[in-house]
Amino acid sequence: MSPLNTVHLHRIFDKLDRNKDGHVSIDELMWLLESIGVGAKGDELELLVGQTTLDPLDFLFFYETLVIKGKSSCNNCFVQEKHVHEVEGEMLERDLRKAFRVFDLNDDGFISCEELKIALSRLGLWEDHCGQDCKRMIDVYDSNSDGLLDFEEFKAMMLSD
Repeated sequence: MSPLNTVHLHRIFDKLDRNKDGHVSIDELMWLLESIGVGAKGDELELLVGQTTLDPLDFLFFYETLVIKGKSSCNNCFVQEKHVHEVEGEMLERDLRKAFRVFDLNDDGFISCEELKIALSRLGLWEDHCGQDCKRMIDVYDSNSDGLLDFEEFKAMMLSD
């Protein structure tokens, strides 16, 4: 079984939040567990969760904690962890390619200064009076000094700290 993505988790959260108060309570979590045949006591579940309600972000962290604990108790952890990292890597690569296409306006596989300026303007992130030089922005990550960013250079830029 593959891990759930954020969209799935938000849908689950919305279904669990039966009173639509923006939080999933211990009682709502207990309802879920009982509906799938897992018995749990409220006080034990509260100890596990660490609080009486979860907002959407807390719910995501709670799920990730369960996934991490589940991985650490499995016999095939290395294989599962490798698979998860491969899937995450593929998703990241796909997302970076989509972002690259936002800037590569003429679809030639490179981002020029002009394309960068236009894309940033469209996104509301570029102002003519701010004095930034797009050439200098590109030069920082232009490893082959051709004045353009290819996908690998763009990826390095996006993944840099």
